[in-house]
Amino acid sequence: MSNGALPQPDPAVEAQRVVLLIEDDEAVRRSLQMLLHWRGYDVRSFAGAAPVLEGNMMDDADVLIADYRLPDGDGISVLRALRRADWKGKSILITAFPSPTLAEAARAAGFDAVLEKPLRQHELIRVLAG
Repeated sequence: MSNGALPQPDPAVEAQRVVLLIEDDEAVRRSLQMLLHWRGYDVRSFAGAAPVLEGNMMDDADVLIADYRLPDGDGISVLRALRRADWKGKSILITAFPSPTLAEAARAAGFDAVLEKPLRQHELIRVLAG
């Protein structure tokens, strides 16, 4: 969409997909949680990596959206741990500190996309739909 408008939700496609959202900035986390909920996702949000890594959160998760810099680790380490546990879902790294080195490390870890903050909603929705 060239005008930047968000595609309308398709409940048949997106309903009940479970997203693990790990973002330490409360305002960003809440904003993403509301956007994704409106799009039909079941969002489980966390301010850090520990609750996801220590629990069985990935068992029914379809998507991981993780910030790179977290108070108790980083998004790349989270995905590596989930992959070691045989999790196969889609993964998106978000960061306010983009660099070619970070993008390369994220792709090597298995991330499907790296998105720069501030996030553009249409880019996130496009990656989730792809």
